[in-house]
Amino acid sequence: MRKISQQGLEEETAIDITPLIDIVFIMLIFFIVTATFIKEPGATVNKPIALTAESKAKANILIAIDSVDNVWIDRRRIDPRAIKPSIERLLSENPQGSVIIQADNNSTNEVLVLVMDAAREAGVGNVAISALKE
Repeated sequence: MRKISQQGLEEETAIDITPLIDIVFIMLIFFIVTATFIKEPGATVNKPIALTAESKAKANILIAIDSVDNVWIDRRRIDPRAIKPSIERLLSENPQGSVIIQADNNSTNEVLVLVMDAAREAGVGNVAISALKE
């Protein structure tokens, strides 16, 4: 953009966007650092209460069984025949992964055993059932 001064000379005017870029970059870094990454299986589950429940620091593969026996992995409802391949895929991404099953109070043991068997068949050595500590 050119501007003519009172003396008749042309002056060049420009908007300096360098500070704006700096601020946007700093905000981006701030949001990346402060973001929390929480893995959720995708279904709301009413967990049973257990006296011997223990905290587990890391769970790489979360599987939820809701009150009507639907199985959820990565916020997607999974067909019972696709449980094992889904676990194998997630296990290939993290070979040291463990499985935590979040079963609803109203789900049946049949589906819980089905998911546990699929996890063991997929090669997972560490399978746990999530519960609330009393």
